[in-house]
Amino acid sequence: MDRDSFLALLRQHRAIAVIRAPDLNRGLAMAEAAAAGGIHLIEITWNSFHPGDLVSKLRHRLPHCCIGVGTTLSKIDLQNAVEAGAQFCFCPHTDLAITQLAQRAEIPVVPGALTPNEVVTAWQAGATAVKVFPVSAVGGASYIRSLQGPLAHIPLIPTGGVTVDNAGDLLKAGAIAVGLSTGLFPPVAVEGQHWATIKTLAQQLVDTVASLDPST
Repeated sequence: MDRDSFLALLRQHRAIAVIRAPDLNRGLAMAEAAAAGGIHLIEITWNSFHPGDLVSKLRHRLPHCCIGVGTTLSKIDLQNAVEAGAQFCFCPHTDLAITQLAQRAEIPVVPGALTPNEVVTAWQAGATAVKVFPVSAVGGASYIRSLQGPLAHIPLIPTGGVTVDNAGDLLKAGAIAVGLSTGLFPPVAVEGQHWATIKTLAQQLVDTVASLDPST
C-alpha cells in the first residue's frame, strides 16, 4: 500500500483498532468483533501472541480490512511483519533505520513522537503520519489542538488513553485519525470473551466518526 492510499484510508475511516492479543484465538476474535462493528483499520501489536500468524490469518479472514502492525521496535520486527502481510507499521518511537526500511518495503510507517520537536523529526525522517503517544498524558484534545498552529501540515494520530467517548474531540482538534486499544477492548471484555460488547463499542465509535463534519 502506498502512502497516499493509506492517508486516504485514514481520512475516510479515522479510527484504528489496536489489538494486543494474549493468544491467537482471542486476537482473531477481537479483530473480528471490531470489524463486525464497522472498523476497517486494524493494528496488531508486535508484542501480541504470535503476531505474524495473526496478521496472516486476518489478511485472509478480513479481506475488506487493512491489517497492520504496531509496537514495531526493530528492523527485524518490521521485516517479519512485512513477510506476514502487514499493510502498515506503527512504532512507539522514531527510528530512522525502521523508517528507511519501511520506505524500501513500500509500507506506510507511523513513528511515535510526543513533543513538537519529536513530531517534526519523525516527519522529516519520512513518516507517512506521526503517532502522538501517549496523548492522554499531555492534555488529550487540547494538546492536539495546540500542535495544529505550527504543525497542521503533519498528519497526527493520537493514541494512549483514547476512548470511544473522547475520540470525537481528538478528531475535531485536528487529528487525522485515532488509535484505540483498551478503550475499544476493555480487559474485562477480552478476558470474558464478551465479543458483543466490543462490537457495540466499535459501532459507537463508527457512529461518532460518521457524525463529524466532513471538513473536520
